[in-house]
Amino acid sequence: MNFEMWIRALKAARAAAGVSQEGLAALIKWSPSLIAAIETGRRRPTMEFAVASDEALQTGGLLAALLKEADRERGPSWFAAWRGYEQEATRLRAFEPCLVPGLLQTEEYARSVISAGGLQPPAMVDELVAVRMERQQVLHREDSPQCVFLLDETAVRRPVGGPAVLDAQLGRLLEATELPHVRLHILPVSVGAHVGFGGGFVLAELSGGEQAIYLENAARGHVVNDPEMIRLMDRKWDSLLGEALSTSASLDLIRKLKVTP
Repeated sequence: MNFEMWIRALKAARAAAGVSQEGLAALIKWSPSLIAAIETGRRRPTMEFAVASDEALQTGGLLAALLKEADRERGPSWFAAWRGYEQEATRLRAFEPCLVPGLLQTEEYARSVISAGGLQPPAMVDELVAVRMERQQVLHREDSPQCVFLLDETAVRRPVGGPAVLDAQLGRLLEATELPHVRLHILPVSVGAHVGFGGGFVLAELSGGEQAIYLENAARGHVVNDPEMIRLMDRKWDSLLGEALSTSASLDLIRKLKVTP
């Protein structure tokens, strides 16, 4: 489902309820111009707007459910499957050898990563950055998954976006670890060769016992459910974590690298 279909659903719900744009604006206390902008595709609807519209138009939560589904499909089509696992996971374990993981990136850092090389048009960069920022809400829910992030030391030293952007990003990492369900470990360069040279990965565990892996190559990402592959990546994770600094030592390293207080 795309946002055009969501807009059609909103218009149909208004028509069925006999409510004009101005009438809906009065009911949910939003401006008529904003509703017009949403219905013409010039503004993205928020979940707050969808929930308020469901209540005003008595649609039984339909618009909120459709918006949630549409949000999952934003960004590259191949990423949609993983977003479901990410949102439903009870535990996430992520290893990244080159960059700060997307769930921990600042907007400026994410924009630098996504726009690198000028391969994406500006509108697509804006969209992909917005999607990445929205994904981070999973860390701030009441039922947030337990998250362990394991980063190679090069990921916290590489000046993505320049020194100021990196410095702010290091601050974000320190902030994230204040969340009770987030742990962070750094794999020091002094380790030398390790089993993570093949690339980053994320292991997701769901409440029903289901597990999945997210792997990326130079072109796209893949979701893998194969039990043998999951066992292999579990062993890789254990090996990497065994070589990593403790959480407190990792945070001390980040504080030393950070320039501003």
